[in-house]
Amino acid sequence: MSELTSAAGEAAGAASGNRPPAPAGVPAGRAAALTAQGLRKHFGSLQVARDISFHLPVGARFALIGPNGAGKTTLINLLTGMLRPESGRIFLGRDDVTSVEPAVRVKRGLVRTFQINALFPDLAPLEAVALAVCERKGSAGAFWRPLPAYRDELEEAYALLQSVHLAEDCLRPTRELAYGQQRLLEMALALATRPRVLLLDEPAAGVPRDESSALFAAIAALPDDITVLFIEHDMSLVFRFASRIIVMVAGGILMEGSPAEIAGDAQVRELYLGKGGHV
Repeated sequence: MSELTSAAGEAAGAASGNRPPAPAGVPAGRAAALTAQGLRKHFGSLQVARDISFHLPVGARFALIGPNGAGKTTLINLLTGMLRPESGRIFLGRDDVTSVEPAVRVKRGLVRTFQINALFPDLAPLEAVALAVCERKGSAGAFWRPLPAYRDELEEAYALLQSVHLAEDCLRPTRELAYGQQRLLEMALALATRPRVLLLDEPAAGVPRDESSALFAAIAALPDDITVLFIEHDMSLVFRFASRIIVMVAGGILMEGSPAEIAGDAQVRELYLGKGGHV
């Protein structure tokens, strides 16, 4: 039995206009949180994004999978403005954000995490998340205010850390946290911006298997109004937590479908288990 089929079976057992139209499987009339339309990007002669189009409904939990070099992180960079497409458009809700700067996209609710953590090792999680809340509120530069003046920000930060199961460690230096806990802290920092769409670039990368389930359980428990697109190589996690899956190959989308459709597709199985590469 293939890894794809096995993972899908385990998940099933555990679970017993300017925009493109919604893909098959998206309920009619369901609002779009994020839409890509005909995105193209080249690095010299290398085509890294080939006419990429998709539609993420509000509250969706999508996985983005594909072999190394498929263009997954490049796509995230295009969506967040770290790279500019040569053609195509990106919509956040009904707003065209194709030419909007990355920091402005964050303020509008399009937020990402990275493959490698960039945390402050000497700060406690409560301090780091409270600073992120202050930044969102525009009060991060008011360093002269006494600590009691930040009570609301500290309470919000603590609530966010509770939501990702870090409340008990909120006062420990970040450098003392297990790597899985650091990934949870990164997610709490992203949530402090109050995202509408959260893009997670390999959130379980480097996380021990016994910690990755807790990480994805926290992702699954995010509020229904937050739309999530995550890159992941562990097929067991993909099939347990994604409602739909986008498969990328050579800078383009091979297919998009439900976990059952992806697991049963001969091309996808060949891609991961045959000459096309592996997860």
